[in-house]
Amino acid sequence: MLRWLTRKNPGTPVFVDDYVVVIGGVLALVSLLYSSVGHGGASGYIAILALFSMPPETIRPVALSLNVIVAGLATYRFSKAGFVDWRAAVPLVLASVPLAYIGGGIVLPAEIYRPALGGLLIFSAVYLTWQSFNPAYDYAGQSRKIPVVGRVISGGVIGFISGLSGIGGGVLLSPFFLVSRWAGARQTAGIAAVFILANSIAGLAGNYAALKSLPPELPVWAGLVFLGSVIGTSLGIKSLPVKPLIWLLAVAIFISGVKFILL
Repeated sequence: MLRWLTRKNPGTPVFVDDYVVVIGGVLALVSLLYSSVGHGGASGYIAILALFSMPPETIRPVALSLNVIVAGLATYRFSKAGFVDWRAAVPLVLASVPLAYIGGGIVLPAEIYRPALGGLLIFSAVYLTWQSFNPAYDYAGQSRKIPVVGRVISGGVIGFISGLSGIGGGVLLSPFFLVSRWAGARQTAGIAAVFILANSIAGLAGNYAALKSLPPELPVWAGLVFLGSVIGTSLGIKSLPVKPLIWLLAVAIFISGVKFILL
């Protein structure tokens, strides 16, 4: 069905096909939203591509490939701006990757974990939005010291849940760090970008065989998603005040939660 929806003339070059560009434009908007808060956008890409009936075995490697592009740029730009706490990010990654692998090998009934995880994400989005209106609750601290034990445990637990559910983990890590006051908004975005980049690369490595099913439309989508992430990371690093940044994060998390419940 995707081929029918995305190609009016199957013989024409993919770069000039209207529907391919339209889908790429939507994916670019998703990357703009997610990259502004250091996320790769995999949950959004999965939701969009699922609506166009792309085969599930193709959706995951496409989403992870786009995730690597966006999270890679976010890591570079947030790090260059001084918002990546590498001492906090490295233990998170080292703890998350092996447990994400273990979690990926466990199969739970979708009717159990999907609504549970979706409800948790929606609650996190609502809570973050509500707390952003509380003047006594400070999300703005640029750099805070994250407990060593907390880094390792949170990285392992979130990595395990990520592997179990198939998400990148940023939608869980970001609200946890902000609600616990372990990091400020932009510091959280920088750490989340590193975390998501590492886990996305690990996910692609574990899905190497699926890379053969990547569609020819991917270069177009990758280019448009990259452009969206250039704008999004610019907003996240210097243009947006903290409160709108938190609201964008809440929207991204809310979309992910709805996706898990409905799709």
